[in-house]
Amino acid sequence: MTKLENPVLMATIGAAQGLRGEVRARAFTSDPTALGDYGHLHSLDGRTFEVLEIREAKNVVIVRFRGVNDRNAAEALNGLELYIERDNLPDDELEDDEFFYADLEGLEAVDDKGTGYGTVSGIYDFGAGDLLELKGPGKRPVLIPFSEAAVLEIDLEGGKILIDPMAAGLVDNPDDFPGKPPKRSGKTKK
Repeated sequence: MTKLENPVLMATIGAAQGLRGEVRARAFTSDPTALGDYGHLHSLDGRTFEVLEIREAKNVVIVRFRGVNDRNAAEALNGLELYIERDNLPDDELEDDEFFYADLEGLEAVDDKGTGYGTVSGIYDFGAGDLLELKGPGKRPVLIPFSEAAVLEIDLEGGKILIDPMAAGLVDNPDDFPGKPPKRSGKTKK
């Protein structure tokens, strides 16, 4: 049983493929067939999986793991998420302005005045572009676009991302920034 300190999601297992224990998997790597290049994969319940064979299919990869030898064993894995330890990702291959999405989680989102909007708690892609989920104390989670207009700067060492609250959709009007008192309409009640 292995407990990961800083897990990074690498794949989700889908349906069984054939009779020999192969499974269909959705890989979250730039090269789906490189899924086994990061070492053993782990589930959050502590199981470890070694990739023996991998090949591409239409939108998924077909994977055979050590110890999964028949269709029944493969079907039992359906829906399982597989992770690696963050330290197994190759930082030396990254350019200066590149990073892994996993490195964004936990960064504080602030504007140019230092106003905090929460911390990055997840990165999602629902098909129309990447979104960052921000969670703040006592606030509901919000999704902002992960675009150059909304996210102006990423400071991994400083633990912050600089955002434009208007471009991120967090405020509708520059006068609506947090901490500003609401404008009065000038009308008085009678």
